[in-house]
Amino acid sequence: MDLSVLPPINAALNATATVLLLHGRSLARRGEVVRHKLVMSCAFGVSSLFLLLYVAHKASRSFENTTFNATGLAKTAYLLLLASHVLLAMSVPVFAIALIRLGLRDERDRHRRLARVAWPVWIYVSVTGVLIYLLLYPFNPPA
Repeated sequence: MDLSVLPPINAALNATATVLLLHGRSLARRGEVVRHKLVMSCAFGVSSLFLLLYVAHKASRSFENTTFNATGLAKTAYLLLLASHVLLAMSVPVFAIALIRLGLRDERDRHRRLARVAWPVWIYVSVTGVLIYLLLYPFNPPA
């Protein structure tokens, strides 16, 4: 398989995770616990598939980075976006696994407290993942 097809697939997975996260949160707020668990499990699955395919794509390219070709303020803004995305993305698997564990143990108060911190991080990482794809591929200025 030609793994160069993975970046748009990964962006679609991030966009899907974003929709699932938004829907899952709305279900939790309405007290629809069973549906919330199902939707958030799907968000975790989609995000896990993204991570697997992202690493496969990077490994297929010897972990070489794609260069954002803009200069000046645009380049600085991109690098700040990328840095915040990468730093926060490292926490998402830890948060997600902890939230799943608390949910499975029916520790709702602890789950809610952690979700107040974790959910904004996860949604930010999912949205910025799509933005980074757009900046690196369709909107990347020519070198």
